[in-house]
Amino acid sequence: MKTIGILGGMSVASTQTYYRELARLTRERLGGLHSPELLIRSVDFDGIAKLQASSDWDTAGQVLNAEALALERGGAQLLLLATNTMHKVADKIVDGLSIPLLHIADATAEKISAQGLKRPGLMATKFTMEQSFYTDRLRARDLIPVVPDAEDRDETHRIIYEELCRDVINERSRTIFESIAERLVEEGCDCLILGCTEVGMLLSAENVSVPVFDTTLVHCEVALSAAMA
Repeated sequence: MKTIGILGGMSVASTQTYYRELARLTRERLGGLHSPELLIRSVDFDGIAKLQASSDWDTAGQVLNAEALALERGGAQLLLLATNTMHKVADKIVDGLSIPLLHIADATAEKISAQGLKRPGLMATKFTMEQSFYTDRLRARDLIPVVPDAEDRDETHRIIYEELCRDVINERSRTIFESIAERLVEEGCDCLILGCTEVGMLLSAENVSVPVFDTTLVHCEVALSAAMA
């Protein structure tokens, strides 16, 4: 099995899910006491979040590029960036890197297309919902992404940063997310992308009326398949 490098900490809550899910999938596929070969670099999200807020994406990309190179030097053979939003700087992160970065949007788009779905709703940070770096990759695979209205985007973003990234589960926020998801369905969405690695803390197939694609779980499935190839 190849060694998977995980560039995480953005946030810690979702990075824990990556570790847990990769371990679960490995047990399912290999049985016994098998566990995945992982290297994890968890950065301090406070600094990255401040760079996001100030739109200093160049510096953020440089910081994460240095960490990605360190993971490769440490023995990682493929790379996961355990955050949707920071795929905005994916091109900077892979500068000088000789191992592949498995892009979370590409993995998700491929799974949606394989199920014959076309019009995904997207719930994520405002950066991911409002900028083109993510939705363009979905459109490149003939999908038609739909984002919530401005008020719902603001509330989704707030809950992600003020609660989920701090590992806080609020049942009122779950209800808000469920309502936002249902409004997307009413607009004609045939599935829902949980396009922030923390959104799955509140939403799943159990409380959404259309197929759900949790990007964290999809990313882990694709990574393990690549590691075992």
